[in-house]
Amino acid sequence: MLAMTQTGHVAAAIRAANKNVTTELVEIVTTGDETVGPLLDVGGKGLFTEQLEEALRDGSIDMAVHSAKDVPTYLDDDLEISIVPARSDPRDALVTSAGLDLRELSGNATVGTGSLRRRAQIKAWRSDVDVVPIRGNIETRLKRSLPGSDRKLDAVVLAMAGLIRSGLAETHAMNIRPLVDIMPAAGQGALAIETVVGNKDIASILAPINDQDSFEALHAERSVLANLEADCHSCIAVHFSRLEGKWMGAAMVSREDGSGMIKEIEMTSGQAMGLADTLSARLRSKGAMELLHG
Repeated sequence: MLAMTQTGHVAAAIRAANKNVTTELVEIVTTGDETVGPLLDVGGKGLFTEQLEEALRDGSIDMAVHSAKDVPTYLDDDLEISIVPARSDPRDALVTSAGLDLRELSGNATVGTGSLRRRAQIKAWRSDVDVVPIRGNIETRLKRSLPGSDRKLDAVVLAMAGLIRSGLAETHAMNIRPLVDIMPAAGQGALAIETVVGNKDIASILAPINDQDSFEALHAERSVLANLEADCHSCIAVHFSRLEGKWMGAAMVSREDGSGMIKEIEMTSGQAMGLADTLSARLRSKGAMELLHG
């Protein structure tokens, strides 16, 4: 299970940085884990965090480890994303039995993804392919596009970070989509460690495993979501990275079918959060709010 694997990586990093600290992994099955149908129909991203946040508040756990892209845009005032370890590969991967590129798929190909953002961008590149919703863990989704009894799709699109953390990145034929083609979701590739605000003991334990660039990038990406009032129903991609001392922010807003797509890239030598405001304003001026909420 990817969630426990990710949590195990964080626990190992905590122990390595704090020689006198022991860790215990607590598995909490969330509503999102048990949901079979499309998440958008039953509540969205919060289904993966609600039970974890209840455990933080009642003291059952000291920290919750999330895939950052699954954390809702707005957190309650008593909780925060306190640290972000070094980010993994933020790109998407197109998985097929032959490692085909998106442009090499046949005109009647069926591509599986549960993401509105991916669907819109795939349709913008290849309006002739059929994009269908899928759910399930990584292994289940992989089987849908690889030879065998479960194969029902020509390709699936998955987060490269999940494939890497699951140890599957080198074991299946795939083609990694460059960011220039398919922009990632806000937080993709990053882990978000959520804690109760003001817990100084936990903050001091976590501080050594924080990666400042990853931390600033994630909060800037989430700021763009907040500025545009985006949620799990929004077709939006946001990615920030630091290159040679400068912050670069890229974003995409679209309708689900890929129409009306707006893409913006901005750079600054200043702060990531300032760039988030600039990028948000530019997207607003080009009609992003109408696309997202019209």
